[in-house]
Amino acid sequence: MDSTGWNEAQLHAWLRQTLLPDGAGRLGAMHDAAVLETSLGRPVLCCDRTEEGIHFDDSARPEQIGWKAAARALSDLAATAALPRGILLSLAAPKHRTTAWMQAVIQGAIDAADSVGAQLIGGDLTAISRGVSLTVSAHGNLVPAAGDLAAPGRDRAQPGQLVLVTGPLGGSLLGRHLAIEPRITEGRALWQAGATAMMDVSDGLAQDAGRIALASNVVIELDSLPLHGDAQRLAAETGKSAIQHALFDGEDHELLATITPEGHAALDAILALPLGRVGHATTERPAGVYVPAAWLPGEGQPAAANPSQDSGPVWTRLDPYDQRGWIHGS
Repeated sequence: MDSTGWNEAQLHAWLRQTLLPDGAGRLGAMHDAAVLETSLGRPVLCCDRTEEGIHFDDSARPEQIGWKAAARALSDLAATAALPRGILLSLAAPKHRTTAWMQAVIQGAIDAADSVGAQLIGGDLTAISRGVSLTVSAHGNLVPAAGDLAAPGRDRAQPGQLVLVTGPLGGSLLGRHLAIEPRITEGRALWQAGATAMMDVSDGLAQDAGRIALASNVVIELDSLPLHGDAQRLAAETGKSAIQHALFDGEDHELLATITPEGHAALDAILALPLGRVGHATTERPAGVYVPAAWLPGEGQPAAANPSQDSGPVWTRLDPYDQRGWIHGS
C-alpha cells in the first residue's frame, strides 16, 4: 500500500483478496450492489455517499442534491436488474442550513425514489460542523422474468460478447451529474436478454470497462463511442477531445453491459429501441481495455500484436488506474 495516502483501487484489490479469494489466479468478484440468496427471494442492497465538494458544490439546488444522492444508489440497483423498493437516507448538515433547505434535499431524494417506483422508508438526521453529507442505502429485489437467471455482475463478461452502453457519454459536469436517471427499465431488459456483466458508468467508461475486463479476465476492445452533445460542448471549453470526455469524465450513469450478439438482437423486441454497441470482449491479449490508438495519440500502453486484426486499428491499452477516471483517494 502507498504510505502517502489511501487509494480506492488499491483498497478494492485488497478487499477482493481478503473477502473473496478464489484460489484460481483471478480476483474474486466485487460489485456495487449485493444480491443475496434467501428463502424469501433475492433482495439487493447497496449504499452510496454523496459529499459536498466532491459530488456537488454551492451552485446545486437542494432538491438536486437529494435527487443525485438517491439516484446514484438506485443506479447501482439498475446494474443488477433489480426492481427498486425503498431507500434509507442519512443526511448530515451544518446548523446554518434552514429547515426549508433540508426539506428540499429530502424531497429531492423522495422524488428520485418515486421516479422508479420506490419509497423513502427511513433514515437519520445529524448536525455537523461543516459541509453536507448524504448516505443513501437502496433496497430492491431481483425478480426473474423467466427461469432462474443468474444476477449480472462485473466478473461475468465472456469472450465473443458485445459491449453495450445505454446512452451517450461525456460532459456530465455541465449539469447531467445532478439529474441522474437510473436505467431501471434498461437494466431489466438487458438481463432478460441475457446480459452477463453489467455496471453503471459512474467513474468513466475507461475506468468502469476496465473493472469488468479485469474482474472477468477478458480484453474489452472499445471501437465506437456514442458522444453526448455535452462532451462536444465541454471539449470546446477545456481543449480536450470529446472522446477524452466520453472515456474519462464519469457520472454519466448509463449502464455498461456485455451480451451475446443474439441477445443484442433480442433487445429490440424487449425495449423497442436499439442500444449502442461500443465494442466486444476477447481473450487474445492481456486483460484490460483497449482503444484505437488514433483516439488518444501518443498515450496509453502499446498493445501486443494481434495477427487476426492486421488490417484493423492499432490498439492502445489503457492504464486500468488512469487518473483521468475517478479514483477516490488518489
